[in-house]
Amino acid sequence: MEHIVLENHGDVLLLTIDRQPALNALNRQVLTEMLEALHSIDVGATRCLVITGAGARAFVAGADVAEMKDMSASEAQAFGRLGNDALRAIETLGIPAIAAVNGFAFGGGCELALACDIRLAGESASFSQPEVGLGITAGFGGTQRLPRLIGEGMAKQLLFTGERIDARRALEIGLVNKVCAPDALLLEALAMAAAIAAKAPIAVRATKRAIEEGRALGMDAAIDVELRHFASCFDSADRREAMSAMLEKRKPLPFKGE
Repeated sequence: MEHIVLENHGDVLLLTIDRQPALNALNRQVLTEMLEALHSIDVGATRCLVITGAGARAFVAGADVAEMKDMSASEAQAFGRLGNDALRAIETLGIPAIAAVNGFAFGGGCELALACDIRLAGESASFSQPEVGLGITAGFGGTQRLPRLIGEGMAKQLLFTGERIDARRALEIGLVNKVCAPDALLLEALAMAAAIAAKAPIAVRATKRAIEEGRALGMDAAIDVELRHFASCFDSADRREAMSAMLEKRKPLPFKGE
């Protein structure tokens, strides 16, 4: 792959989008490579994914306007479907995904961060959904994920105005989980991923699935989803070992995902 780099960090996988001359903008090639990379992940061998952009200036500066400029409506729909397929692959991946947002996260870049489970931002990061200024709507899930994350009113403000916000404002409105010093961002994201990887992987995966499956349901149906995943964990050796260790007041053996 030309623009996607995968690196193993123990039980954690780092995915870097590297198209620096275009500020890591998402074109068809980048999205296709990203989808291929995501489909290649062995969620039995990897426990957490970190996604970042290469270089200091941009996480992802957006979808590639140069590629979109002459698209017909049908071509735009196909492009939007490709982008949504890539982002849904992150959202439905069997392991948690952390966005380490360095620099610009505009348009498709902000939407990419929204598709991750947790978002960390460098102090110099900035976010926007500027599509209305280009005569289009957000096309990679921004009109759907942003209101769910930060509330409809604030999401409409950002989506209608194209306003750019800095990392501290993003933290205030709940768009990101934490703001980090730029030189510590990736280290903090990898450390958080390692902390997640140290937990029982069956339980972590079940927790992510429960949240995903229950999101659009009423409370009673959502509770049934949670109970199904809760009960499924009781068949695991990791669960038996962890509970026995607690009762015996000892440190549990490392989780094996069994």
